[in-house]
Amino acid sequence: MSYTLLSSPLQGFTDYRFRNAQNKIFGGIDTFYAPYIRLNGKLDIKSSYQRDLALENNNTLEVIPQVITNDAEEFLFVAKYVQELGYKELNWNLGCPYPMVTKCGMGSGLISNTERINAVLDKVHSETDIIVSMKMRLGYDTTEEILDVFPILERYPIKNVAIHARIGKQLYKGGVHLDAFQECINSTKLKLYYNGDITSVASFKAMQERFPSIDHWMIGRGLIADPFLPTMIKNDTTLYPDNKIELFSTFHDTLYEGYSQSLSGATHILLKMHHLWEYFSVLFANPHKVHKKIKKAKSIKNYEQAVKEILKEESQIRI
Repeated sequence: MSYTLLSSPLQGFTDYRFRNAQNKIFGGIDTFYAPYIRLNGKLDIKSSYQRDLALENNNTLEVIPQVITNDAEEFLFVAKYVQELGYKELNWNLGCPYPMVTKCGMGSGLISNTERINAVLDKVHSETDIIVSMKMRLGYDTTEEILDVFPILERYPIKNVAIHARIGKQLYKGGVHLDAFQECINSTKLKLYYNGDITSVASFKAMQERFPSIDHWMIGRGLIADPFLPTMIKNDTTLYPDNKIELFSTFHDTLYEGYSQSLSGATHILLKMHHLWEYFSVLFANPHKVHKKIKKAKSIKNYEQAVKEILKEESQIRI
């Protein structure tokens, strides 16, 4: 059975610099979802969103923009903006679990509000021809919340529903709810994509066996932690390439150089790279030691030296 690998959007991580570097150096992802656009009540697209979706920054990738909102006018504004850029699809985020989003009735905090979901979709489908797809969690408080949303979604030509098999209040803690995801499969004829805890070739195969009808698989944090993973899945191998250190070094340097150019000041650059290394460190034999070394680097010079020392330890890379 053929399948498609997708990059799940992670705010602050999977921007166009990351997407381009991962695609060029490692490959394996068929479609990237851009991190969400949030308007905060103002019908204005921030410059950071504009850069992230600019065609010249995504011309070698298949990218789908995403919006997070509970307001139909905001949705329509973003839909018009991305259509003018040439995008044909807009993904609606009903999955974000963070309190700063959910307490505003957005992301996974909107799943239980079926009336609002219906009102937004009704207006959007009445006033625009953009293709709408969904990114959801199973609910915010319970895994059953999504089941009440399916009848609403089925009224509209929703392209697909990508489901992260957790509830919002879990954030990223605890396990995925596989029985609840199966219940979703049983409860709707909508096209479903699976997302959640695909962090290795073995975990991907286990999910494939568990859900044989699913042919679209979304990788989130697993892609940041291991940019080799998509190609390894497609090549059905657990072996890293012989030049793994060289490839990772090129990847790191590409991101580091890009963020050094776009971010102002050492503090912002180091913060960005420290966040990335929270994930990158998992690639190494002693993640705690690697992450600790990076965190101790409080200057650009010390950071560069720490990375150099880590990458010299070639035998640390997990095989």
